Amino acid sequence: MAAKSARFLVPFALLAVWLAVGAFLGPFAGRLGEVSTNDQAAFLPRSAESTRVAEQQRAFRQDETLPVIVVWTTQGTAAPARAAQATRALASLAGTPGVVGRPSPALPSEDGRALEGVVALRPDLGKRLPDTLDGIRAAARHVDGATVQLAGPAATQADLGDAFAGIDGLLLGVALVTVLLILLLVYRSVLLPLVVILGAVFALGLACAVVYVLADHGVVRVDGQVQGILSILVIGAATDYALLLSARFREELTRHPDRFTAVRAALRQSWGPVTASAATVALALIALLLSDLTNNRALGPVGAIGIVCALLSTLTFLPAVLVLLGRGAYWPRRPSAGDDAETAHRLWRRVAAAVDRSPRRIWAVCLVGLLAAAAFAPSLASKGVPLSETFVNDAPSVAAQDTLDRHFPGGSGNPAVVVTDAAGLPRVLAAARATDGVASATAVTEGGRPGTGAPLVAGGRALVDVTLRASADSDDARAAVGRLRTSVHAVPGAHALVGGYTAQLDDTLRTAERDRSLIVPVVLAVIFVILAALLRSLLMPVLLVATVALNFFATLGVSSLVFRHVFGFSGTDPSVPLYGFVFLVALGVDYNIFLMSRVREESLRHGVREGVTRGLVSTGGVITAAGVVLAATFAALGVIPLAFLVQIAFIVAFGVLLDTLVVRSLLVPALVRDIGALAWWPGRLSRGAREQEPARDGSGMEAVR
Repeated sequence: MAAKSARFLVPFALLAVWLAVGAFLGPFAGRLGEVSTNDQAAFLPRSAESTRVAEQQRAFRQDETLPVIVVWTTQGTAAPARAAQATRALASLAGTPGVVGRPSPALPSEDGRALEGVVALRPDLGKRLPDTLDGIRAAARHVDGATVQLAGPAATQADLGDAFAGIDGLLLGVALVTVLLILLLVYRSVLLPLVVILGAVFALGLACAVVYVLADHGVVRVDGQVQGILSILVIGAATDYALLLSARFREELTRHPDRFTAVRAALRQSWGPVTASAATVALALIALLLSDLTNNRALGPVGAIGIVCALLSTLTFLPAVLVLLGRGAYWPRRPSAGDDAETAHRLWRRVAAAVDRSPRRIWAVCLVGLLAAAAFAPSLASKGVPLSETFVNDAPSVAAQDTLDRHFPGGSGNPAVVVTDAAGLPRVLAAARATDGVASATAVTEGGRPGTGAPLVAGGRALVDVTLRASADSDDARAAVGRLRTSVHAVPGAHALVGGYTAQLDDTLRTAERDRSLIVPVVLAVIFVILAALLRSLLMPVLLVATVALNFFATLGVSSLVFRHVFGFSGTDPSVPLYGFVFLVALGVDYNIFLMSRVREESLRHGVREGVTRGLVSTGGVITAAGVVLAATFAALGVIPLAFLVQIAFIVAFGVLLDTLVVRSLLVPALVRDIGALAWWPGRLSRGAREQEPARDGSGMEAVR
């Protein structure tokens, strides 16, 4: 009796540890916002020209600032009296908390129907930014008969803060409720779904605590996008891994009456595929450290930490609870010794029979369909999105920018910035003004703003503000910046550099293209090595990597059509294809790892042909459930009203479903069935396994008995 009781000490100890993790570290899931930043200037390409300009600009001012552009519009002409009122309203803000220096005077538009002025704010206002903007808005309303709007980087940052406000509560709640409902339908039991959800929450709390500490010490960066993806990634991964382990535990309970024996057997058979799966995703995320974009680099270690925590919860918390609950975990459908597992897989027995009967026809049809979808992938424009499409809903800063664009030059209030040697300033000004697409170019003076007076010089360098004719986030503006760079770079001895918002967009696009060409081969190589080590084959990893890559391109093709014709997006953020690739390829390989590790296990006992059938039958239901859970979890990102996250949500959710229902269920099994033992070359199966060819009655059902 004492010996039997002692066996429960380890499960109880593990449960106690995880309960402590949940109690003390769980609150960190809601505190990541304290160490996150949504300042887009902090996520520029590290080596780009625009980044060097931003660094050199610091020498020209005591404090960095975050500008907000105040826009007044009137029904008639903006009379001089209104301009004077607007200037006085802005001047009244000097010295108020958060405002740096003296605001600019209010300047009229060429059509005489609008006014604009710039207020410089401290960049570290954080949660005080909305209140500061409210104060500016209230002061600006003291202009008779005018409507006030706020545009510029500060207003955009405030709207981003509002959009990300749902990260801690709404996103997490939607994801957890969605997963819980799916698990209840899959398991048709009460306790196990709650246990799985609890394990995912504990993993998320641990991951957030680790990330919080690292971010607080400056080791990693966190923004709203990274925070949201971390939550979804941990919940989805922890749930998927738990589904695989708990399904194997249920299967072992039908063979072993003792719960400890069943848990040990389930762990022995599951830990390898689950660990390989986690390693695939974690290392694919770590590969993002090769990116020159800071926000990509931020997601790499943060996401990898989340995956490791999900794996740790699955291999410690879940087995401990399963031991303590035993068959009661599946109540009211408790498994018992001798249950016929195949009766629970009628659908997958039919699928396996079809694959066994006509493998070549099935993989050919799947291949044609995927290739047809992939043909549209090149039409997915990844050149960034205009400000008007950054937010899914109507954002005040977007409406204000539209107003600004209607009455002022497109780049007004958001100029390109040229840093040049002071000696070459006159020639750089002349070259900039002569550039096609430039509305004006003015040296920044001692007062800190363009205008009359002596140019502001620091360390022998001077600043030029260049207003573009096109909107700062447009293709025309990026083209104008390219011409501007050519012009000022050609000025002898000036050593001129071009930065500013438009230049940052252009540099980000070019860096994203470079990142994809570098990171994609690295991720594929990492996945190949892990698959080769797990499956002890060289040809099989090539086959699996090729199919998930095809699934990725097919998903991009479908996404290009949906984004353009359903959502109305003109393009995607440059990082979207890279994020989609990392998640889809790594997660797609996950399901193939689960399937093919079981196929290998069965093939060693029964031959390759029956191994494919048995592996598909035994894993089909649980892997499909895992895919649906993961797709639904990523789809929850769509509740955050940002185009970037909506696009990621669709690409990953659709791609996971396509991979689960077509690639893993039909294409891969059919290919392996058709190729036979050669698919495992040069491993043991290709050398020694003999195909078993039982007689069939025409229905193909003999192969699955």
